[in-house]
Amino acid sequence: MSVNVNRSVADQFYRYKMPRLIAKVEGKGNGIKTVIVNMTDVAKALSRPPTYPTKFFGCELGAQTQFDAKNDRFIVNGSHEANKLQDMLDVFIRKFVLCPECDNPETDLHINPKKQTIGNSCKACGYRGMLDTRHKLCTFILKNPPENEPGSVEKKKDKKNRKKDKENGSGSVEAGNHNDIDAPDAVDGEDDEDWAEETTEEAQRRRMEEISSHAKNLTLSEDLEKTLEERVNIFYNFVKKKREDCAVDAADKEILAEAERLDVMAMGPLILSELLFDENIRDQIKKYKRHFLRFCVNNKKAQKYLLGGFECLVKLHQAQLLPRVPVVLKDLYDADLVEEDVILSWAEKVSKKYVSKELAKEIHARASPFIKWLKEAEEESAGSEVEEDDENVEVVYDSSARELKVETVKLNKPDEEEDDFDIDAI
Repeated sequence: MSVNVNRSVADQFYRYKMPRLIAKVEGKGNGIKTVIVNMTDVAKALSRPPTYPTKFFGCELGAQTQFDAKNDRFIVNGSHEANKLQDMLDVFIRKFVLCPECDNPETDLHINPKKQTIGNSCKACGYRGMLDTRHKLCTFILKNPPENEPGSVEKKKDKKNRKKDKENGSGSVEAGNHNDIDAPDAVDGEDDEDWAEETTEEAQRRRMEEISSHAKNLTLSEDLEKTLEERVNIFYNFVKKKREDCAVDAADKEILAEAERLDVMAMGPLILSELLFDENIRDQIKKYKRHFLRFCVNNKKAQKYLLGGFECLVKLHQAQLLPRVPVVLKDLYDADLVEEDVILSWAEKVSKKYVSKELAKEIHARASPFIKWLKEAEEESAGSEVEEDDENVEVVYDSSARELKVETVKLNKPDEEEDDFDIDAI
């Protein structure tokens, strides 16, 4: 029985199908293992080597895996139900097969051993991007790229043998045909047989897409060979062009993909700050929150670059932004663009990396009320439940002064616990 490759698609006429995974438990005790009986067929439907999903299962389950390609045996140690493995296969497909742009499974992986990166290209929509290599399977893929998987050696040998046959004139084509201009030699390639059978517009379109795919892959490789400064400039110009074309608002996925392609993910927020923020940064944080989240979630290095970009912005708009430093930091914090520990770490050291030492000191001084609140809030969350003195500190924003003030307020009810800082009053 076959199922949709993307099982979130309920359409029974969905063209991309794969066999339902079949698992067989063998052995007993410490020697128990699960054999994935039809892994080769499943992997073929996904256009991935069978070792990839098998190893993925091992990574997710914390189990050892065994591969025996000759005997078509792909094994995960331990006893595992087929339904559980099928659900896990959906995760593999989402991460390593489906196009992140159009969800089409017609994708190829491109390994760059020198840069230790894994590129992903879609034949359907032309998407080009880089995989997140933090998953353990990526280490295995980098060591075992698709062309080095079992079966690929035989294909290379077949090509070499055919080439030798042509050179020696001992191929299946008769000798007389080599002098016949109207009878060209067969072209090597796995997909050429399909193309030879079709002369329709659809076949021609597929051929053009394949040619375009190869050209884009060459560009991808060439760009990755450039210096970091050159790659950052390419990314800067890419985002700038989107902004000039008034297409930046809906281009968050494209911008992320370009940063991944150029391997400048961490520095992305620094560039975006320069191009998407100005003195109206508070409104723009809300507008472009999605763009920055794609870079900053679980990436503390990117968050540090975002704070650096904010410092640069203060330098450009000192009159408007210097008094607003604490409220902008609060906006960044509330939007989940910068984590608490990153802000506290930034506050500990004044750096002249982005602005002058004097301006950096001024920025840190202006930020001190917010930093104080963060530290005290952290102490409260980790501290005891013992009642404190019946005083409460509130952080209050004075619109006339356009800056934060710290005020001490006496509580009316001494028996109540100390209130949290009213940071939302900023």
